[in-house]
Amino acid sequence: MSSHKTHSDKKIKRKKLLRTICFLLVVVIVVSLALLILQKWENQQGNTPVATPVDNTITYKGEKYIKKNVETMLFLGLDKYEGEIDNNSYNNDQQSDFLMLFVIDNKNSTCSALHINRDTMAEISVLGLAGEKVGSVNKQLALAHTYGDGGMKSCRNTAEAVSKVLGGVEIHDYISVTMDAVPSLNDLVGGVEVTVLDDFTGVDDTLIKGETVTLMGEQSITYVRSRYGMEDSSNNNRMERQRQYMDAFIDRASQCVEADEEFLFDAVEVLSEYMVSNCSVPELERFFENVSTFDFTDIRYLEGEYIKGESYMEFYPDESSTEEIIMNMFYEVVR
Repeated sequence: MSSHKTHSDKKIKRKKLLRTICFLLVVVIVVSLALLILQKWENQQGNTPVATPVDNTITYKGEKYIKKNVETMLFLGLDKYEGEIDNNSYNNDQQSDFLMLFVIDNKNSTCSALHINRDTMAEISVLGLAGEKVGSVNKQLALAHTYGDGGMKSCRNTAEAVSKVLGGVEIHDYISVTMDAVPSLNDLVGGVEVTVLDDFTGVDDTLIKGETVTLMGEQSITYVRSRYGMEDSSNNNRMERQRQYMDAFIDRASQCVEADEEFLFDAVEVLSEYMVSNCSVPELERFFENVSTFDFTDIRYLEGEYIKGESYMEFYPDESSTEEIIMNMFYEVVR
């Protein structure tokens, strides 16, 4: 019995010895590798390549330009779409009837805007039933919003399509508002004064071409939305009225901000019923404050050509003028 126990003890001791030797070998190998790496690193000191600075400039018409530090906000006015909807894709029935990209330059305290034609032909992502991209179509920009959930995904899809039209310009934020909000906002600023640009006979006989009127209530949405039944049913005249209205509305809103500190809060509260945005309430208030208090330079628009498509009018922006607008709004000359 004693002999068997002694033999067993020896076996246990041998196993422990082997484990110890293996552990020491591993330690020696690890330390050796560490020393080799350290030696190699020390030998390379003084030979480390210096990182080449990235050149963020681009050349345009012989001059070097660099991106401005600006914020962008895409504003969408939504209306019902009465065309066919493909039930095999992720979609809704709201199109972007009005698209305006605001560009905020905090450094220079300026704001400008780009009014984008809803009929602009663009590459639009088609979303599957789970919201993933399953393909793309080339259609009017207004229809980008119909591909999606009618909320955040639809807005993001539209922002991406607008970005492609503008050569990849980054669009940070977005607000979509149903056109039903126009009368409420219009009346919040006490009405908007315009000189009627078109003949509204048969649509609203109180809007007489050439007369100056203060739009109130539903009349405001009639003025900015009407197209069918007008002498010119294309989107060109309507866009001109929309730009005119936006200019006048921003002036009125600026006056309201100066007169009442609570105005911006009231405006966001009114919009909240009709609005979808990726921004928080404080961020929206800051955006509206910047638009109303910064030096609002102008509202630009893309020049181009209208072509009669199979079913609808199609607008194709002029590449040269589009490039010039992009350079002017998003880049500055390197000094």
